[in-house]
Amino acid sequence: MSKKRQLLIDTALDLFYMYGINSIGINEILKVSGVAKKTLYSHFESKDALILAALEQRHLIFIDWLEDKLQRANTDEDLVSRLFIALEAWIANTDPKLGSFRGCFFINTSAEFSEPSSDISLYCRDHKRQVHQVITKFMPNSDPLFIDAVCIMQEGVITAAYVANDHTAAKKSIEILKKLRQSF
Repeated sequence: MSKKRQLLIDTALDLFYMYGINSIGINEILKVSGVAKKTLYSHFESKDALILAALEQRHLIFIDWLEDKLQRANTDEDLVSRLFIALEAWIANTDPKLGSFRGCFFINTSAEFSEPSSDISLYCRDHKRQVHQVITKFMPNSDPLFIDAVCIMQEGVITAAYVANDHTAAKKSIEILKKLRQSF
């Protein structure tokens, strides 16, 4: 990948995540990156193509982070603890791999693209499906309903932390899921 293409993706991802996609125009990305408009359009046919590239980069970062956090889990209970402690660190801005917490880039992006069949909406939905798959991979013997509960709680923690500024949601989720696990 060319350095300028990567610079455009990095800049777009940073700006989109910080300010929202509809708030950032191509000219702002060009200004911050220092890349010429002609160069941008030689790599991306449209702003949507750049958005998809930024989503892909964030997806790869997040999935790598998630797998790293979960791979050493010995039990389902350990996985739940590791997952929600990792989320808590991200929310507290103490996990450098995910950067400063601004909610879920995929939820935020989905909120800006209301057409469910758009490539951007479909990519966001696919990201969520893959997060579910990663969690399932590390909980192969669990009841599917319990895995769904973990995934829904994980999404809820991110949303509660960002929208409601509830930085205790991760800890509460561990306790809730421990009690719920006993019923399975």
